[in-house]
Amino acid sequence: MKTVLPPKIDLNGKCAIVTGATGELGRVIVRVLAAAGADVAIHYHSSRTRAEALRKEIESLGRKAFVWAADITVEAEVLAMRDAVRKELGDPDIVVNNAVIQYEWTSVLEQAVSDFESQFRSTTLHNVLMAKAFAPAMIERGHGRIIAINTECAMQCTPSQGAYASAKRGQDGVMRVLARELGPSGITVNQVAPGWMISEKYREAGQERQEAYEAGVPLRRRGEDVDIANAVSFLASDLASFISGVYLPVSGGNVMPTI
Repeated sequence: MKTVLPPKIDLNGKCAIVTGATGELGRVIVRVLAAAGADVAIHYHSSRTRAEALRKEIESLGRKAFVWAADITVEAEVLAMRDAVRKELGDPDIVVNNAVIQYEWTSVLEQAVSDFESQFRSTTLHNVLMAKAFAPAMIERGHGRIIAINTECAMQCTPSQGAYASAKRGQDGVMRVLARELGPSGITVNQVAPGWMISEKYREAGQERQEAYEAGVPLRRRGEDVDIANAVSFLASDLASFISGVYLPVSGGNVMPTI
């Protein structure tokens, strides 16, 4: 009998790009991908100091890292980022669309129309532009991973989530279509949907516990930011080579897609 070895997430020889890489979740995703062996292009919008610190951190692991600023809602800037990453690291094997702009959560009637439009651009259009920029090279190679960060809010649709949930549901539609369109070229397209995770800012403020929220979560606790990064790294790896079109909640069961 052939020996079955335990699975291991191995991204050595792979190049990833993470948008919104200087944010609370983005930083952890970058670290986990690099720890698994990937070189990483670090996208940021305005936090250059934080981006450079993250670059040095990744390089200390023996991985290559590259920093680039762009407005991910503007096609020309996304294409310029693609060209810069290609020159520095090569065409990415893994695209992680994590960047998003969030506005004040209020009722649909009170939310500014401009908030809905901007939320759409930073969420749905962001994913469209990244696919247009980076998928063609994946098609040529016959391999690639596109992973977008969604949210449990896309399923909850509770009061005050109008702008955010509608944009994320639009993203979901685009990603499902892309999964069908890019699948014949060997490219998987998936989404990871966090719950209300514990990140650095909550740890620093001593606010890890949110009892009202935890009471509704089947596991009766909040997850950690690294739980999201681990799901991303799994979907980026060969272990997930036959998984595509998935909306994967990482929320302790707080939301559950049904059949």
